[in-house]
Amino acid sequence: MALFALVLSACASPNRSAHSVNMGRVLPPPDTTTDSGAYEGATDYRIGAQDLLEISVFGVDELKHQARVNSNGLINVPLVGSVMAGGRTIPELERDLATRYAEGYLQNPQVSIFVKEYTSQRVTLEGAVKKPGIYPLTGRTTLLQAIAMAEGLDEFADLEGIVLFRHVNGERMAAAFDMAAVRRGAMPDPQIYGDDVIVIERSGSKSAFREFLRTVPALGLFFAL
Repeated sequence: MALFALVLSACASPNRSAHSVNMGRVLPPPDTTTDSGAYEGATDYRIGAQDLLEISVFGVDELKHQARVNSNGLINVPLVGSVMAGGRTIPELERDLATRYAEGYLQNPQVSIFVKEYTSQRVTLEGAVKKPGIYPLTGRTTLLQAIAMAEGLDEFADLEGIVLFRHVNGERMAAAFDMAAVRRGAMPDPQIYGDDVIVIERSGSKSAFREFLRTVPALGLFFAL
């Protein structure tokens, strides 16, 4: 409910053009994530157990491979062996592998790492789902798939009251979706990323946010908060 109040007050602000509603568009991915879900930012994201890493060395195709972080935080790297990845940032691990490859194998190696599956990333589902909670993302996940992780909508869910919250370009943004339209392919089924929050309103709700949604068709609109 607090999130809904924030959305309503933001949309009511006459002084910020960022609050205008745009129809038929889906939220862009977070700044540090590509459309495919690969991490490519230099933030403080720290690798966790079961994350799937794609590791490559510029100019050495034979060393390109994927490695799953085990429960102890270790990965197995060709020519190098076991390396601790858990708890480290992407740049830290890139520098470590570059140093190890430089010790007798390669000259000035340039190591690049993408996180292909964020098992340690989470999505939060609130409201009218059967099992609200925080769920891990294990690869590319869409809105419908995320709702399925919470065992689907409950009987009181408002199909036009599905709201996705995300941080984009340093701002907290939101997008509203009509689930019936998504299911029949009339609206995109957006990809979900780590730290997204999905809120499902209840049918007949009298919340301030639901009243706002009634004034604007939920056709993939989005706005900054």
